[in-house]
Amino acid sequence: MRKFLPLIGSPHGGSRAALTCRFRCGDACFHEVPNTSSNAYVGDVIDEALSRRGLLRAGAAATVIAATGAGALAAAAPKAGAQGRTPVPTADGARGLRFTPVAPNTADAVTAPGGYGQNVVIRWGEPILRGAPAFDPDNQSAEAQAGQFGYNNDFLALLPLRGEPGRQLLVANHEYTDEILMHAGYDAANPTREQVEIAWAAHGMSAVVVQEDRRTGALTAVTRHQLNRRITATSEFRLTGPAAGSDLLKTSADPTGTRVRGTLNNCSGGTTPWGTILSGEENFNQYFAGAGRVTDPDRAAKLARYGLTTGESERKWERFDDRFDLVKEPNEVNRFGWVVEFDPYDPDSVPVKHTALGRVKHEGANIRLTDDGRAVAYSGDDERFDYLYKFVSKNRMQKGDSAAAREHNKRLLDEGTLYVARFTGDSPAAEIDGTGTLPADGGFDGSGEWIPLASGDISYVEGMTAEEVYVYTRIAGDKVGATKMDRPEDVECSPRTGKLYVALTNNTQRGTAGKAAPDEANPRTNNKHGHILELTEHRDDASAKKFAWRLFLVCGDPADPGTYFAGFPKDKVSPISCPDNVAFDVHGNLWISTDGNALGHHDGLFGVATTGRYEGQVKQFVTMPNGAETCGPLVQETRVLVSVQHPGELDGATVEHPLSAWPDGPGTMVRPSVVAVWREDGGAIGV
Repeated sequence: MRKFLPLIGSPHGGSRAALTCRFRCGDACFHEVPNTSSNAYVGDVIDEALSRRGLLRAGAAATVIAATGAGALAAAAPKAGAQGRTPVPTADGARGLRFTPVAPNTADAVTAPGGYGQNVVIRWGEPILRGAPAFDPDNQSAEAQAGQFGYNNDFLALLPLRGEPGRQLLVANHEYTDEILMHAGYDAANPTREQVEIAWAAHGMSAVVVQEDRRTGALTAVTRHQLNRRITATSEFRLTGPAAGSDLLKTSADPTGTRVRGTLNNCSGGTTPWGTILSGEENFNQYFAGAGRVTDPDRAAKLARYGLTTGESERKWERFDDRFDLVKEPNEVNRFGWVVEFDPYDPDSVPVKHTALGRVKHEGANIRLTDDGRAVAYSGDDERFDYLYKFVSKNRMQKGDSAAAREHNKRLLDEGTLYVARFTGDSPAAEIDGTGTLPADGGFDGSGEWIPLASGDISYVEGMTAEEVYVYTRIAGDKVGATKMDRPEDVECSPRTGKLYVALTNNTQRGTAGKAAPDEANPRTNNKHGHILELTEHRDDASAKKFAWRLFLVCGDPADPGTYFAGFPKDKVSPISCPDNVAFDVHGNLWISTDGNALGHHDGLFGVATTGRYEGQVKQFVTMPNGAETCGPLVQETRVLVSVQHPGELDGATVEHPLSAWPDGPGTMVRPSVVAVWREDGGAIGV
């Protein structure tokens, strides 16, 4: 049996570790920014048609008392999950957010408010398919992993199961693998075929039934249920929509351009109104090698726009499968970077990749329905200076659970119009000075438009065919002058107001030499902490091309005058940095998970009211263990689920020298896992 040495080094002190950058996104931030276009910026156009913020609001923002958020918060509550039931302390806040916020910390634990319990729902490597063995870190195999819960769970969904009381169907994305933390003695320069095939099996998605313990609120996995399923980097997928069958998508293994092996780097996602799951393929570029050997200048430029590696890939997959070699299989890379749709209720269904939604580094995709039943899908391209997109379906959703209705609805995302966003500020450019200081009207806000890119086989981009628009969507956005954003990630629609909320994680190159200057939608130079964007568009008009926008939160230390919390007093909020995934609860509160907290604390999950007297009051609900990022999240009336992704992923960490003991304590392997948190008295979250 392997001997685990004691924890070495110091706990993670904020911001993303180099090890995470290496395995998650291929060191994207250390490479040249792929977007070198000279698009116009938001800055100096004033839209007089959009009303300015009222004087009362502006005055309130101007008189906010700066104070350290951490100092104003209560001390961290006793560790959740302890023996006995802790009374839930009453706390001021919006309904759904009446809990005592967890103080910023660096504890190697999932820390929740007082009176809340927690359990690990499922860990990497736990068997979910019939015949799969129990996890054994010393005897891993690709065959075993293909039947076990995958690595680095990200997006989470819980779906109802009729006729099975107390059970739900959990779906999780598995974004990437970190072989250094998976295999003892891993040699990054010379991975074995078995290690590579284990990684292929650990990517993708998992569907697993979970059972509720009604006495405690805990969830546990139901192994070997007929709906349990693994989708991996070698599973069969269909390409659908207007670019399917294109010459740009054909390979030697698939001369039809309609069948793909696997999905890669599945980050966030969404649940459709018709009961399927959407998943975004994000940093797919890092898995492919050989861009430096491509001699055609046009193709080399296209590869550079998507950040393709010039030399070997980090994981060296090209040594074991030619499809990851850009010279041997030029089009294989074009078959990744799509939004995936998966029907978890049909274990025999073949998941699809929707070409109509464009090919970018999709953080995910989320859908709202217009009043006439058309599906509108929103997606961010998670890269510095890249764009925000939406897709509007041509056809309308059919109601009901009949087989015909389900098949119709699963084709909704194959026909429609793809758009990209352009933002205009309503303040003079001179008032956007890069510090985050509010302009004279009291808020960063303005108007915007959705620019059409393609619809079916019709291209709206000069010099590009429709197929080229779908396959090289970033280049299409460049050509039409889309607004360069600070890493647009998850997008969610409020079930109460219909407003959209976009997480923009950060962009430390904003305003640096040769890069885009601050503008009203991205107002800070060296944007380390990110912000939350709020969009308002006509909900009943799917073809609406205009919207209003404002920055709802400008994240960071509340003591920093360049932060903003929708006008709420800054001495009464939790510090928040690097927003990533977002979700809504039944009360209409926005929940925000963070990735790479640059304030010196661990990442966490935060709730914030979007309307009413508590609008802008950010409250931290949980914090993560050493090195971990908060993913998911999923907020039900009586339960919150989070993905604890890449725990222990700190510089210098290995299997033999762990830098976290989570989730199972010293002497055990560090394992990404899903955690459920609930009130110990059985009540609803935050009420």
